[in-house]
Order: sequence, then C-alpha cells, then structure tokens
Amino acid sequence: MAFPDTRLRRLRRTAALRDLVRETELTPGRLIAPLFVASAPSPVESMPGVSRLSISGAVAAAARLQALGVPGVMLFGIPDHKDAEGSGAWDEEGAVQLAAQAIKSAHPEMLVMTDVCLCEYTDHGHCGIVRDDGSVDNDASLELLARTALSHARAGADVVAPSDMMDGRVGAIRSELDAEGFAELPILAYAAKFASAYYGPFREAAGSAPAFGDRRSYQMDPANLREALRETELDIAEGADIVMVKPALAYLDVIAAVRAMTRLPLAAYNVSGEYAMVKAAVAAGAFDERAIVLETLTSIRRAGADMIITYHAEEAAGWLAQR
Repeated sequence: MAFPDTRLRRLRRTAALRDLVRETELTPGRLIAPLFVASAPSPVESMPGVSRLSISGAVAAAARLQALGVPGVMLFGIPDHKDAEGSGAWDEEGAVQLAAQAIKSAHPEMLVMTDVCLCEYTDHGHCGIVRDDGSVDNDASLELLARTALSHARAGADVVAPSDMMDGRVGAIRSELDAEGFAELPILAYAAKFASAYYGPFREAAGSAPAFGDRRSYQMDPANLREALRETELDIAEGADIVMVKPALAYLDVIAAVRAMTRLPLAAYNVSGEYAMVKAAVAAGAFDERAIVLETLTSIRRAGADMIITYHAEEAAGWLAQR
C-alpha cells in the first residue's frame, strides 16, 4: 500500500514508539575498552581523554567500567625495554601480565582480553621476527606469538587476541594453549585486519610505529573484501572462537560480509584514528559529541558486530545509562 494509507511516520511519533520498534540495540554490555598499560602514567597527545595507565590506574579504570556495565577490557602493554625478538611480550613481569593479574584479583567478573602481538615490544616495530633482508619471517614468529599468548593465559587472561596477521598464528596459539592446559581459553582472532592509516594515534600511544618499511606484507590491502572472507575462514578453521574486523567505521561492508558468512561471534575495533577524528571535530564545534559517538557505535552494531572495542567505551556507557 502507498501513501496516504502507508505512513511510516506513525511509529516515529514519540520516543516510546521509536524505542519499541528500534532494530539495533546499543548497550554497555556490547562494549570493550582498550587500555594501554605502562610503568608510569602519561597522556596520549593525539587521543584526548586517553592515557597510558599504571597497573593501579588500569585496575581503577576497570572498576569504573564495570560499574557502568562494560564487561571487559583489552590490554596493550608498553615495555620499558625493547629488543629484536620482542621478549618483553612474554615476560611474566610484563605490563600486560601484571595488569591482568591485578584486574582479575580486584574485579574477578571483569573480562580481561589481551592483545597478542610483538610490535610494541620489538625495537624495529614490526609484528614478527625480521630477517636480515628486512622481511618478516612468518613461521619463526609463530613460536614467539604462542609463547606470548601462553604467558597471558598463565596471568589470568579470559581471552587472548592475536593481532599480528601472521599466517597460521591462530592454530599455533591454539596448539600451545591446549598442550599447556588452557584448552578452554577462547581466542579472539583479528581475522580481517587491514593496513590502515587509521592506526596512527595508536602507534603513538604504544610506541609501535615500524622503524623501517610498513606492514603491508602482512596486514591486508584495504581494497580487498574477498580476501578478508578468506582470512576469516582460515582463522575459524584454525580454532578461532571470535573473529574481528579492524578498523570498523571505514569497513562496515566487511563487517556485514563477515557477519553473513559465519555464526561465530563477531567483534569490530573502532580504532584510534576513528576516535581521534571524532574528538577533533567535537573540539572544533562541528559535532555534538554524545550524538555522534552513539550514532557511530550504533552503525557498527547495525553492520553486524556483536561487540565493539572502542576508546569511547566509558563515556558511551555513561550516556547509555542516562537514556
């Protein structure tokens, strides 16, 4: 039936009606907050409102988030020392390991997810072992990534999340965890992680910019959707329990396509550059911050993400609680 019999505005007339027919729900329970953990706190200049946290600061942040209904955090470690192998990544006294232990001790119900990669810990800034010719050795890196994931498991992590994009790393981590008694620990795979310019602020925060070259030989070409589906299928076959698309906002089509091809839980990472752009536009008076953040996060949910890793988690959860 056409106008005047069909009037879609009937169900938009009041807030109660709009709430009743809303198709996509955004709640604090769908958000995960990334936390940078270092030996000493300091602000991240390119990400207003974000700081590198001490262990006690990370515990305090987890408490605030839990009180707002945010169920988990994703930990990124910033070491005091770096080397060619990234040995700080699996150090039992490392920032991620100590923060995971402290958060789980203080807040047992808070989900602690840990980023598994070497880039923050290597003196060259790449996500794996570098050969003499400057290329990244995929297979030699797998053992170190698996060792890192195991150290996180021993520290009490609830979920380990490999982000390096080495071929076969999910299978290598799964085998290591199973062999060491952690068969029930889930893996959240950064399955479709693109070589994106949106990572710039993160690299400042984590001190992880490559010292030479770039990461295009292992992170994905932003032009490729079908390859993203292949990457996701392979990670699922290797034992991933959750898959992720990163970045989120410029890759909503990829999120939707991955959602259509798998029944696994799907995460999306609302990355540092997306956060920084919103903050810059808000500072310039271009946007209402609450409105633009909630609209952005809703769009990621609408595309098919079950959970969103976002630097907006704490403020967004507060706004959602006020609705």
